[in-house]
Amino acid sequence: MSPRRVRFPTAVDAPAAADAVPSIGPVVFTVDLHGSPEHIDLSGLPCPRLTRALATALTDVISSPGTLRDRNGVRYVVKRVREFIEFTAASLPESAADLRLSDLEPDLLDAFELRLIARYGEMSKEPYLTMTYLVRLLKLVHEAHPDAFDAAFHARLGFTSASAHRATKPLDAYPFPVLDALESAARDDVARIRDRILEGEKLAATGRDPRQHGWDRLENVLWYVVHHGPLTADDVSYKILRPWGSRWEVNARLHLTAQDLVPFLLLLSCQTGMEPECIRQLRFDCLASPARGYVSVAYLKKRAPGSTHKTLRVPDGGSLRFPGGVIRLALRLTKRTRELIDSDALWCDVGGHGQARAPFDGPHAWSAVTRRWMSQRGLDRLTDSDGQPVTLDLRRVRKTVKSRQYLRAGGVLEDFASGHTRPVAAKHYADIDAHQETHEQAVEAGLEQALGAALAPPVVLSDDGDRLDDGEAALSAREIESALSGEQDVWLASCRDFFASPFARKPGAACPVPAWGCLECPNAVFTSRHLPSLLSFLDFLERQREEYPAAEWRARFGLAWDRIVHGVRARFSTHQIATAQAIAEADGAHLLLPASFLEVIS
Repeated sequence: MSPRRVRFPTAVDAPAAADAVPSIGPVVFTVDLHGSPEHIDLSGLPCPRLTRALATALTDVISSPGTLRDRNGVRYVVKRVREFIEFTAASLPESAADLRLSDLEPDLLDAFELRLIARYGEMSKEPYLTMTYLVRLLKLVHEAHPDAFDAAFHARLGFTSASAHRATKPLDAYPFPVLDALESAARDDVARIRDRILEGEKLAATGRDPRQHGWDRLENVLWYVVHHGPLTADDVSYKILRPWGSRWEVNARLHLTAQDLVPFLLLLSCQTGMEPECIRQLRFDCLASPARGYVSVAYLKKRAPGSTHKTLRVPDGGSLRFPGGVIRLALRLTKRTRELIDSDALWCDVGGHGQARAPFDGPHAWSAVTRRWMSQRGLDRLTDSDGQPVTLDLRRVRKTVKSRQYLRAGGVLEDFASGHTRPVAAKHYADIDAHQETHEQAVEAGLEQALGAALAPPVVLSDDGDRLDDGEAALSAREIESALSGEQDVWLASCRDFFASPFARKPGAACPVPAWGCLECPNAVFTSRHLPSLLSFLDFLERQREEYPAAEWRARFGLAWDRIVHGVRARFSTHQIATAQAIAEADGAHLLLPASFLEVIS
């Protein structure tokens, strides 16, 4: 048997090599969430190119400072990424395995959004929140691979949602007394932290190496912390440290702790109104250009387009009432910790196990620390505007500082919108529940002012026909004679011409206004003869206060009351008013309500 020949394929008949899948990141990875690992596995998903691109973007978002700092948030976004990739594969079943990023079309995002709306409802915030994270991740993919998407899809990433409802009600401000209490407690706590660390440094300066002179003296233990860093379990047994508390308490005599950062950040937020994430990300060289009691704080606003570098001019001085002084104190108290980890972050602390860190440069379990601090200071017993106990939210602190600035500026956006566009300042910081009463009062005052300008003051005559009012409307001798004689009386006033009413639909028609419409009519002329009816009607208006809520009473009768009290009654003497009042009371109910009035209010 002849040997079998094996034919090797040549370059001519070899199949064309498929394009290699780009190496743009793993789909199975672990992220560190404040010292606790979170394992993420996207390997079972279709659309490998899209999956790897989104996985890389997701890794960048989680590992960098930002809004994704807790496990629940990370798992939420991973779940939404899975849903989008599976939706994409179901929408493009024939090309899912070989789908390129350039194959993505705007209609795909819009269809995914509509599916979310159908699932959760038009008023749910879930569709918009999902699209927010998804578009953010896709933008990161575009930044890493600028030529990956076509122009239409890239343009679609310029906005978050085409249809989803966005919860537009902004966070409300705290009541001002709550803000003042928070600021006062934070300032007192920062002072205690300062005293604690400065006292620890003085004590450490008197100590000696405990490995030679013993661990039984606190100054020796602190000397060791100064020269060798925070204590860990490898340095000394907790039993030896028992007289001075735990290892954490000993380290806290020379280093800030996570809980110490709460009053520092809160105090700066109360004093400056800066964005919370910007305060957390301050660097050690953030202060610049000190002059005349002020200093500039440089910070990075990552939410702004292009991650904008900004500066804020703040008061500076040697007191905790000045933001510049607070930052300088923080620089001083964190210097030792910062040098241990060679960081440029302003905020550095030492954890419970003795690890020095810059906590805000990675995921940070902030909410539990703030709740503990609020409880220890008794601040959770404060009452919020809705009657519930106060919980600390630095975003609301910022809103409250902005609210105070807004009210001080009198609602003038040009004076208030510093750091924002006017639409953002109006929508997110001016139009909040805390300003509702102020806005309503401003509208009411504006309407009253406009009405005052539109309505001339009532025409009031003395018994001799002399003008008692300040109006400019001219009266002829015939009109004065008619008003004094009573021949044109219409209950509350005398009418200059009942058939020339400014309220009539056509010339020559009778006056159609309600019984007390004379109070607003330029044809009306008031004399002492009308005072009894006016005072009777005024008494009726006062009794109606018991029948209606204050706001409804003002809407129904406020203008009529004001015209009588300030426009007519004020023009007569005390003696004339007393006489008219007695006449009105003598005639009892007969003078109070004419039939036409009963018809109007029935």
